[in-house]
Amino acid sequence: MPFIRSNSQAKTRPRPAARALASLVEAEKMMQVAILLPSAAFIGWLGGAWLDSVLHQSWIAVLGILFGGISGLVGVVRLATSAGKKAAASVETETGKGSSKSKP
Repeated sequence: MPFIRSNSQAKTRPRPAARALASLVEAEKMMQVAILLPSAAFIGWLGGAWLDSVLHQSWIAVLGILFGGISGLVGVVRLATSAGKKAAASVETETGKGSSKSKP
């Protein structure tokens, strides 16, 4: 009788296509981090410049740049921390060193 391997190991290992897709998703998240901060500052500058023209002031554009930069920085930090948590969780499940709540 031939030896047949159990499928328990095959279920835990992701397929190569799934790993490739996961790496593309991670690359997209990193590109999102790189684009978020400058675009937030630019949008803040546009909003401040528009308010400058409407309210006949000259200082609101600078405030818009600062607000956009700070909000972009908060967004970048949130994305980076969520990506770090997901990466740590995937490493723990791959090595089998998860919390006590993990599957035996």
